[in-house]
Order: sequence, then structure tokens, then C-alpha cells
Amino acid sequence: MNLKNLLARENRVIFISICVILMASMIIVIGQSIVQSERQAITTPMSVPSQPMLPAESGVFRLADQSLYYLESVKEQGTRTLSVFYQRRAFNGAPPVIPHEVTDEASFGGNTCLQCHEHGGFVPKFNTYAPVTPHPELISCRQCHVPIHTQNLFKPTGWRTVAPPMINRSAMAGSPPQIPHGLQMRENCLACHGGPGSVKEIRTPHPDRANCRQCHGIVEKNEVWVRPMASENK
Repeated sequence: MNLKNLLARENRVIFISICVILMASMIIVIGQSIVQSERQAITTPMSVPSQPMLPAESGVFRLADQSLYYLESVKEQGTRTLSVFYQRRAFNGAPPVIPHEVTDEASFGGNTCLQCHEHGGFVPKFNTYAPVTPHPELISCRQCHVPIHTQNLFKPTGWRTVAPPMINRSAMAGSPPQIPHGLQMRENCLACHGGPGSVKEIRTPHPDRANCRQCHGIVEKNEVWVRPMASENK
């Protein structure tokens, strides 16, 4: 083997070695980028789409990370009942009145109401548990909620209160009950259905399962759904 052939062979070996090193480097870089992307996908919280598939559902999982708090507080018993729940509302779906005295009108708004109603808890002054607001981002509370100044109507009216929806409606015995109301401004299910400040009759036995809409559907029609016959599908 002459010197020329020897140099050509060494050049091929060097070229092949360089190619192998470059390929190995590319594999390492691609592998690291894939691992980083997977880690980022795991640690990054799921973002709510700007246009959710179902209206007013973007905040259903707002307090899902606090479900363990509601799980612990379910051991404690509150005093709110369904009759009291409706007594504090002019009609079904109306904002509740403020059932306690208001000593400083100017202090309402901001974080004043949220001190008790953002996360609930026992209030020794009133000897009860404060109900949790399902919309803590709306801080102009007095825009919708008003205190009681009189038990009498200031003017006669022919208003008739609509009967509240039935609760515990299920498609079959043992199946999850349906949601008898809309989700607008009621996105946080645990605000009414979890914790000692919730209503006894509608308190969930499993507040740790914060994916409520996975099992509970909204009542859209009162008609009974009947499965069509095979001949009607043709």
C-alpha cells in the first residue's frame, strides 16, 4: 500500500468519524428537546380556551386544586338548608340578599366581602359558616346583593315566584343527578356543593372529584328522551 492510498483511507476514516459524531450530537439534541417538551407539558397547567365548547363553563375547575380543603371540611356540619337558600332569593337564580347587618356601606366592594366569602370558614360573630362566592373576581358585590331593610313590599305587585327546579334528577336509579340550572356565574360547583357553608340537601359526598361535568350534565329540556327505533334511523 503506497502513501497515497494510506492517506485516502485515513481521510475516509476521519470523514466517517465526523459523520458519526455529528449524527450522535443531533440525536442527543433532539432527545433533550423532546424530554423538555414533555416535562413542560406535564408541569404547565391546562389553559382554558378563549371560546369554550360549552358557554359559561370556563371556570368550572377554578377551585379544583382546593378540593382537598373541601374534602376535610365536609366533616363539619353547616346550618344552611334549601328552604333558607330560596328564602334569600327573590326568585330562582336571583342574587341572594345580604342576611346580616351592614355597618359601613362605603366599605363594600374590593376585598371587604371576600374576607369571609372567598374561601368560607366559620364566623363567630354570626355563629355560622360563610357561604363561598362562585365568582370572586366580581368585586362590586353591592351591584347585585343588597341588605334587607324591610320585610314588607313598598308597592303591591302581582309577582309570582317560579317554583325552583327539582333536585336529584337522574336518568336512572344510582346514576349522577343532572344540573338543574345554568352555569353562568355558577362555574365553581364547590361554592354551593362543597364544605360546611354549602346547603345540606345538595352537598356533594365527593368534593375531591372536582371534574364535576365529567358525570353531571345540564338539563336542557324537560321532555323525556326516548331512544329511536332502529327502523327510524334508516
